[in-house]
This record gives sequence, structure tokens and C-alpha cells, in this order.
Amino acid sequence: MIETSELGKQFNDFVAVDGVSLTVQPGQILALLGQNGAGKTTTVRMLTALLQPTRGWARVNGYDVLTQGAQVRASVGVLTEQHGIYTRMSAMEYLDFFGALYKLSPANIIATRNRQLEYFGLTEAASRRVGEYSKGMKQKLALARALMHNPPVLLLDEPTSAMDPESARLVRDQIASLKSSQRTTIICTHNLAEAEALADVVAVIYRGRILVSGSVEELKRQTLGPSEYEIHFAQAWNEAPELPVGVTLLERTPEYLRVQVQNPRESNPLILRNLSARGAAMISMQETPRSLEQAYLKLMTDAQAAHLLKAQA
Repeated sequence: MIETSELGKQFNDFVAVDGVSLTVQPGQILALLGQNGAGKTTTVRMLTALLQPTRGWARVNGYDVLTQGAQVRASVGVLTEQHGIYTRMSAMEYLDFFGALYKLSPANIIATRNRQLEYFGLTEAASRRVGEYSKGMKQKLALARALMHNPPVLLLDEPTSAMDPESARLVRDQIASLKSSQRTTIICTHNLAEAEALADVVAVIYRGRILVSGSVEELKRQTLGPSEYEIHFAQAWNEAPELPVGVTLLERTPEYLRVQVQNPRESNPLILRNLSARGAAMISMQETPRSLEQAYLKLMTDAQAAHLLKAQA
């Protein structure tokens, strides 16, 4: 549904995006992560055919962003960080206006508009001028606008920014419910817990280049190493453990062990069998939680250190 190869954008001497290659399958949600100025927004603007690439190519819904810009723009629903709400309109007028721009029938405009207003809890405020709305209400209205023409591709920049927890949860649920074999979503966000909850694929961009991409679990393994497990004992156990090949002891107390396991499917049953045979009374063995935030922060630290070394060389 979305495919790019060596996509790049240069403004005079400044390289904003430097050879981004991505593939997002139908029905997937991709979280594009990175610092401010890393190139996320520029990448999204190229994918909406609002900016022309300096090099490389991109296709969205089968259309080339360089030669088929009108078809690309008709295929995408976009929520930008600065969403350009027309504050003198009411919410009803605003959604009707964009429905007409997308050439929806009058009956379809009314039905879709009313459905979106109800879902996002804006029905009671639908006749008020949008300039009177809170930031969170404006964000919900902007997302409703992006969905008016039922696009096969969604490009969302900070979709839950400035929202209260209840509204943010509603928007996340809406994004998750939009997953289908025919709809693909790219989310640019600094909310790593949100990305971890929603994304099928994560790509981390740094100084215009993709550092890593893959599933959340793949990124955790690639960045933080093999999985870690904690084994807790019902009573103090002081014997030295016999661990299988591929298992490293990281920490040990009489109450618990912490180990790193290369292949949990093979090694974990052996660990439990060996401990039980030696009389260890175990309460539990569970994987140590590791978050996308931990992986992302380590990636950024390593990337910044490598960039500094390169600059000093």
C-alpha cells in the first residue's frame, strides 16, 4: 500500500530526508518515530504528494507521488500537526465543506458527517464555531475530517496530541478499529506507549535516515539483546544454578535469579526442569518487561554517540 525506495528531500544545502526505504502492507499500522527535525513530517509530505522528492521514489495506493499527485491525495486522509482548522465555520459546515471537496454525494456527506460527529463526541457542539473549541476538540474534528472520504491510507501526525486521556483512548480505539485488509496507517508520534500499543511495524528515523525497522519485539531484541527472565523462589535457595547453553546469569540472590535467554522456547523448560530436580521451590518464572521506550532511547543514545565520533574523526 505504501512503498518508498531511497526517498530523499534536500532544501538547498540541507538534507531533510536521506534515502528512506519503507514498505507498509495493506492493513498494517506503521509508527514512524524520531526526534523533532529528524525528517518525519517531510517524509509524510512527500507521501501525500505535497512535496516532490529530490531523489528516489514512492508509491501510495499504487500511485506514484511524482507523476500521479492528484490520485495520491484522493487516496489519503491526513492529520497534520498544524491541521489548519477553519475557525469561523461550525463543525457541521467544516465537514460538509470537505465532503464536497472530496466530491461525495449530499446524502453521503450528511450521513458520514453525522456519524463522525457522534463517534468523536462532538454532536452537541456541532453548530458552534470551531474557534470556540478546545485543542482536544479541534484535534478530534481534524481526524473526523481526515476520515470523511473513507481513504485507504491514513497519515497521522501526533493524532492524540493535546487530548485528555479519555479522548486519546477514543482516538486510539478508532485507529485500531480502522485496520482492515484495505486500510494502511502511518502514525508519527512521540507517545511511545501509544506506538507500542497500535503499531504492527515501527521505523526509527534519525537525521533523515532509517536506523531500524521491524516489529516492536524485533526492535527490542535488536536493540536491547535477548529476552530476560526472572525466577522467584518460595524460600531462600543458595546453590549455584546449572544453566543450559545459551543462557547467561545476570543477577542472583537467595530469593531470585535473573537470566538472559537466547532461545526461550528451548531453554526455559530446561531451566525449570534443572531447578526443580535440584530442589528449588519456585513461585514463578516470567519475562522481564521491556518497553519500546527503552529500545528507542538506547537507539538514540547510540546514534548520537556514533554521530559525534564521526564528526570528531
